Amino acid sequence: MKIAAQIREPIEEEMELFENKFRESMSSKVALFNRITYYIVNRKGKQMRPMFVFLTAKLLNGGEVNERTYTGASIIELIHTASLVHDDVVDDSNKRRGFFSVNALWKNKIAVLVGDFLFSKGLLTALETKDYDLLHIISESVKAMSEGELLQIEKARRLDITEEVYYEIIRQKTARLIASCCSMGAASVKPDSKEVEIFRRFGELCGMAFQIKDDLFDYGSKRIGKPTGIDIKEQKMTLPLIYALNMSSNDKKRWIINSVKNHNKDKKRVKEVIAYVKEQGGLDYAVKKMLQFKDEALALLNDYPDSEYKASLSLMVNYVVDRKK
Repeated sequence: MKIAAQIREPIEEEMELFENKFRESMSSKVALFNRITYYIVNRKGKQMRPMFVFLTAKLLNGGEVNERTYTGASIIELIHTASLVHDDVVDDSNKRRGFFSVNALWKNKIAVLVGDFLFSKGLLTALETKDYDLLHIISESVKAMSEGELLQIEKARRLDITEEVYYEIIRQKTARLIASCCSMGAASVKPDSKEVEIFRRFGELCGMAFQIKDDLFDYGSKRIGKPTGIDIKEQKMTLPLIYALNMSSNDKKRWIINSVKNHNKDKKRVKEVIAYVKEQGGLDYAVKKMLQFKDEALALLNDYPDSEYKASLSLMVNYVVDRKK
């Protein structure tokens, strides 16, 4: 059995019901919206985020979920989908998971409107059920995601990013939404309990490991997930590059910064930067940090009794760092 199927097995029924509810939640009176959302739903990914919601809820509630758990999973998936649609516009990307992106097929204006529609649907889902605590969790996430993106853009202009600032960017941009999945799963069954914060932290640690793994793909020898060197071309300062800079002489630092800032479209120069980062141990350092975040996340599960849900969450954390794309 594949890892994804193993992780999903204890929540298979809930995920099937969720998918039906999610389709309904995306419906609109406008035929064009329905055509586009149908396209999006039929090209969905692994649905890792709603799986975090259901597994956390079942772990904390003796294998049971409730209507609030489904609401939480729907909110998360709507907001996540909206952010992906908007990201493709911002990044001028024509592909998403191997398929044409919404902006590639329907142009930017429609893609932005679809993203806005999905965002508002996510917020309305919480309002309609009066789940204000869930609304608060996701609203804080959306705010953090926007701030993280802006912080990254601001730092890309000067390339003066430190390791601490890098962690803050990925905490806001990526980890915050995964943290929301787990805190929402906990809040759905154990509102106002210490578990809401414990699992927020668990999700955050998973998200940090997830993003570092994503950054490492940029240094792969094969095209895994995204083309090699694309972060450098986009002037994104990732952990391997930051570490290499910290290990370099002033002359070498100037060469790297000049390469990233002024020669990021030069394939030969980008390859030279990648080779230098590897020589300096940038990849090894990033892997070490990624595994630290993974181990911290797994340690938080130790206080809970063994169950198939705990086993799936552990598998999920390990999958985050072992995945091939």
